[in-house]
Amino acid sequence: MLQAFLTGLAVQGSLILAIGPQNVFVLRQGLTRDHVLPVVLFCAASDAALIFAGVAGFGAVVDAAPWMPRAMALAGAAFLAVYGAQRAFAAWRGHHPLVCGASGGTLQGAIGTAAALTWLNPHVYLDTLALMGAIGAGLGGDAWAFALGGTLASGAFFAALGYGAQVLAPVMRSSSAWRILDAVTAAVMWAVAAGLLVAT
Repeated sequence: MLQAFLTGLAVQGSLILAIGPQNVFVLRQGLTRDHVLPVVLFCAASDAALIFAGVAGFGAVVDAAPWMPRAMALAGAAFLAVYGAQRAFAAWRGHHPLVCGASGGTLQGAIGTAAALTWLNPHVYLDTLALMGAIGAGLGGDAWAFALGGTLASGAFFAALGYGAQVLAPVMRSSSAWRILDAVTAAVMWAVAAGLLVAT
């Protein structure tokens, strides 16, 4: 059981380290101290739901609906393209919170963006639902310990990303730093969107 738990911790920990739209958004929320706890909890809870659903066998449901991956890819690409354009415009405009801690959005807006970046990303279904589910399925009765380990990895990562972002706060007190962050964010969003379109 302990080995399965540690395996889940390691596998999900390695999967979640990839720089993606969701991680960049959590980092930005942490830098601005804008609804950090709700965003971190939402992202961690979403991963937990996907991991446990995968272990429970829901990956087979997705596989049985051949239209679902394409539909999710198109919806995700559209959202990422728009979000990337917003960040690119912010980078061009250069109007940014020069003092970290200036809240700039509503809780509903933050959770809505986190939800779209999480649930409209087909990669989350491939990595978290299908891959974690497939590994967990081979562990028999220890599958739930594996899922628990994966859930802990996600929760710890999002908490570290959201609250650890404050280490960068002194650097982010300049407009040029925010321009760079927004430009990088736009590039990541567009790259993922392009990848989704190419893959469909």
